[in-house]
Amino acid sequence: MKIAMCATEVVPFAKTGGLADVAGALPLALEKLGEEVIVIMPYYRTVKNMKQVKIEKLKEDVFYSVIGKGVKVYFLDNPGYFDRDNLYSEKTGDYPDNLDRFSYYSRRALNLLKEIKFKADILHCHDWQSALVPVYLKARYSRDPFYKDMKTVFTIHNIGYQGLFKQEEFPKLDLNWELFNMEALEYYGKINVLKGGLVFSDVINTVSSTYSREIQTKEFGFGLEGVLNKRRDSVFGIINGLDYDIWNPAKDRFIAKTFNAKSIADKAKNKEDLQKLSKLPLKKDVPLFGIVSRLAQQKGFDIIAEGIDEICRMKVQMVILGTGDQKYHDILEQMVRKYPKVISLHMKFDDALAHKIYAGSDIFLMPSHYEPCGLGQMISLRYGTIPLVFKTGGLADTVTGKNGFVFDQYNKEDLISTIKKAVSAYKDAAKWGRLIAAGMACNFSWDASGKEYIALYKKAKAK
Repeated sequence: MKIAMCATEVVPFAKTGGLADVAGALPLALEKLGEEVIVIMPYYRTVKNMKQVKIEKLKEDVFYSVIGKGVKVYFLDNPGYFDRDNLYSEKTGDYPDNLDRFSYYSRRALNLLKEIKFKADILHCHDWQSALVPVYLKARYSRDPFYKDMKTVFTIHNIGYQGLFKQEEFPKLDLNWELFNMEALEYYGKINVLKGGLVFSDVINTVSSTYSREIQTKEFGFGLEGVLNKRRDSVFGIINGLDYDIWNPAKDRFIAKTFNAKSIADKAKNKEDLQKLSKLPLKKDVPLFGIVSRLAQQKGFDIIAEGIDEICRMKVQMVILGTGDQKYHDILEQMVRKYPKVISLHMKFDDALAHKIYAGSDIFLMPSHYEPCGLGQMISLRYGTIPLVFKTGGLADTVTGKNGFVFDQYNKEDLISTIKKAVSAYKDAAKWGRLIAAGMACNFSWDASGKEYIALYKKAKAK
């Protein structure tokens, strides 16, 4: 099949979140499986300034690079829209012309396909920024023989981000006003770009099976559960893959001592290294909890904050890496002052330290209130660090009682109770060894997810 990936951030060129990881890794997995793939993204300032990547000019407003063996990544150049410090927003909030920027991107991506004679079988679009591609394809391009057989797959990475704009901006889309109605792009008097993608795509998927069901409920649907329920027969879930070339304790250059399932005793050297670096007492018999996260309510910091005093009074240690809401910065800093031998706080982005936390911790704490997929729990399993999670989204699909600890009532009491279970289990060497072995045996490679996407593309083609 010929697949065109439409994504507005792609590793290694530009990234704000997990979307970029998927858009960078999935094309490579598909290429290995014999598919023909291209990627189309904006030509941001961050891409223009890259020195370690070879970028060539195709035409006045189109540049390209190559990833994998032969996956071309095309960059659409429009300095007025994309030559900026950030991708989507500035300190004061979202860029006010985001509708102009990403409607332009969507139309230009479709035109590019014809210019380079890439007659795609599938257009795979990601999140609201490319959700207008399936809208334009059906509303404006479908009568052109070049486009008429193209099918669209739309992936929701986080339904909380929808691309909402004022009704007055609708003329910018160059679409018939008939599409501004509750069956298409209208949402409580506003334009909802994501909704357009959900209505006009042939197939919809999310980044885990559980999340695909959750977003069809009022609690997690962010107002679009009705649209998704109407299309429930076309909504699927595929868990994101993990890049095991990057996340592999057997060859991780950031950690103190490499190890694998057969040399798990060497993991202890990484714990000692992490304790030293974090200025925590060098205690082997105390379970060390690791957190690598945005410090936000969605990530479970509301119930962590409620229970942090009680947690710190247990015989545990905790290393936290991340930044986020000032409220949680203040609470955690206060706890560090109160329990300096229990908590080590690192409010920054530090890739090397993240690797050390995954390798050196005993338990990885990830009690997100909702988590479309999550990578932290998959990474921790690979490193023999036992995840403790809330039963939601991708966490529910990857962590069970056989490889981790799961609580299913989102409150402080259930979190504390599950932490106590984990601390108790840590004292049982045989039980802990079985948990580690089960975790390290898990396989969340992109090869498996890539095959599931190919099956999904075939479903779309059959529509």
